[in-house]
Amino acid sequence: MTQIRTIVEESSAAPTMEGAGVYLRRAFGFDSPQAHDPFLLFDDFRSDTPEQYRKGFPWHPHRGIETITYVLKGDVEHGDSLGNKGVISSGDVQWMTAGSGIIHQEMPKGDADGAMHGFQLWLNLPAAEKMCRPRYRDIRSDAIPRITLAGGAECRIICGEINGVAGPVQGISTEPQYFDITLPPDTDFMYPTRFSDRAIAYVIAGSGGFSPGGSTVCVNRTVLLYSDGDEIQIRAGKEGLRFLLFLGKPLGESIAWQGPIVMNTREELELAFLEYRQGTFLKHKKPAV
Repeated sequence: MTQIRTIVEESSAAPTMEGAGVYLRRAFGFDSPQAHDPFLLFDDFRSDTPEQYRKGFPWHPHRGIETITYVLKGDVEHGDSLGNKGVISSGDVQWMTAGSGIIHQEMPKGDADGAMHGFQLWLNLPAAEKMCRPRYRDIRSDAIPRITLAGGAECRIICGEINGVAGPVQGISTEPQYFDITLPPDTDFMYPTRFSDRAIAYVIAGSGGFSPGGSTVCVNRTVLLYSDGDEIQIRAGKEGLRFLLFLGKPLGESIAWQGPIVMNTREELELAFLEYRQGTFLKHKKPAV
């Protein structure tokens, strides 16, 4: 018998400030990391006011995680201590595996109208991979499949698979799935899931019902944490619905987390910050290719 997933927790992304003074909305992060395992943090940095984002995220370290930056509008310039640099633009994704340690910066530039719309998701690395070689994957918009499902639903597949179509990012231990889904008005979306995968939805436009029967109506910047189950059922409201959907295998490991570094023990965390102060933080001169 199919078990339909229900909503365990519903909340709205909360205003906060990060970097050198970037105004954003945090959907989840820092407060109960095990609840969203293997995902750690999700930030929504959509803004049409350049003063709210142009100071950006100057040089800072990461270790033990992967960061996934998805841009809807505008440009983000990035560079790191290993020599990587570039720009991701509308529709692009940057998937960075920090691994043993990287120091980088991300500087939002916006588009010609001053709009900078995007999201950043943090994905935890298992203990066995926390000290792996750092890696970048800059994924251009045209490399991300876009498919149309029954009923007219459109889906961009960043990673994972729908109807036999796979996204460009593969080979991640937690087997994450990351979809950008748009539903026409008053249509349904049903997606079969591995029973114990963590599942999280985030509304970015329109409204819709995310519980069985569509009884729980949610709007822009609502984040929903699902129970375990075999299937997700969502129904779009009268104006349609656009949402992001994340799924992944929980690691079930201990989490020691401070700022941009996530390890498994307090001792590992303290060592990371000590190495950063002493200048021995970087373990590899070049990233993996």
